[in-house]
Amino acid sequence: MKEKILPFLGAFFAKGVRMLALLLVVSIAAFALVSLSPVDPVQQYLLGAGPVSEEQRAQVEEYWGVNDPPVERYFNWLSSLLSGDMGISTLYRRPVSDIIGERFFNSIALMLCAWLLSGGIGFALGCVMGAKKDRWPDRILKKVCYLFSSLPTFWLGLVLLLVFAVWLAWFPVGFSAPIGMLDSEVSLWQRFYHLLLPALTLSLASFSNIALHTRQKLIDVLEDDYVLFARARGEGEGTILRRHGLRNILIPALTLQFSSFAELFGGSVLAETVFSYPGLGSAAAEAGLNSDIPLLLGITLFSALFVCVGNLIADMLYRVVDPRIREERR
Repeated sequence: MKEKILPFLGAFFAKGVRMLALLLVVSIAAFALVSLSPVDPVQQYLLGAGPVSEEQRAQVEEYWGVNDPPVERYFNWLSSLLSGDMGISTLYRRPVSDIIGERFFNSIALMLCAWLLSGGIGFALGCVMGAKKDRWPDRILKKVCYLFSSLPTFWLGLVLLLVFAVWLAWFPVGFSAPIGMLDSEVSLWQRFYHLLLPALTLSLASFSNIALHTRQKLIDVLEDDYVLFARARGEGEGTILRRHGLRNILIPALTLQFSSFAELFGGSVLAETVFSYPGLGSAAAEAGLNSDIPLLLGITLFSALFVCVGNLIADMLYRVVDPRIREERR
C-alpha cells in the first residue's frame, strides 16, 4: 500500500510546484501587459466623482502607487495578494475577492451543466460513430461535429437566443434569475431554467472534440486482435461494445473531459456576455471594457488557478484509474 501511495504523493507534489510556478508566470505576464497598456486606473476610479483638483488626483495616484517603479508595484500587489487582499474594484467599489466569490458560484453552475452536457453528448455520439464506422450515421454525425466545432460561441449563442428565447419564448432572454426578484425568493428551478440555454450553448460549442476523440479510440479498440477473437467466438456487436469497447474508451474520454476546463472557461466569457449572465466571464468583459485593473488581474489569476486545478485533477485521476501510467513514470 505504501509503495502505491508514495509515488502518487510525489507526483501530486511535483504537479503542485509546477502549478505554482505557472501561476507566478501568469501573474507577471498579466501585470506587465496591464502596465504597458494605455489603461488609466486613476481616471476610471475618479469617473463619476465630478471635477477633482490636481492635488486630489495626486493623492489618488499616490494611493494607487501609479508613479512607483513597475517592479515595486508588482511586488506590492503580490504581497497584498498573498495576504488575501486582491484590491478594490474601481467599477463596483467593492473588494475584488467578494465579487469573484459571488460570480464564481454562477459560473461554476453554468460550466458544470455545460461540462456534463458536453461530456454526455460527445461520448454518446462518439460511441455511435465508432460503432457505425464509415456508414451513414458516422458520416452525418462527423459533419455535425465539424460544423459545431467551427461555429463561434457568441454566434451560436445569438442564434439560440433568437430562436428559443425571442421567437419561441421557451427560455428567458438572459440573466440568472427573474427580473425584480430578490435572491432569497428565487427558487432552484428558476436558476436552472435561466442557465439552461447558456449551458446548452457552451456544450454545443465544445462536445465535438470529445465525440471525435471517442470515435477514434473506439475504432482502434474494435480493430484489436482480442475483439476479432471475441467476434470469432460468436459474441454480438452489442456485447463486444459493452464488454470491450466502453471499458477501454471511458478513461481517455474522462481525462479529455477534465482537461476541457480551459475551453469551457474561455467560452463562458462569450456565452455569459451574450446572455447577460452574471458570472466571472461577464465580469471579466466588464472589467476589460471599463479599465477595472484590480478586478481584471484578480479574475485572470483565478481563472488560471481554476484551469490548473482542472488539469491537475485530470492527471491525478488518470493515475488512479490507469495503473500503467504509474508504472511508466516510475
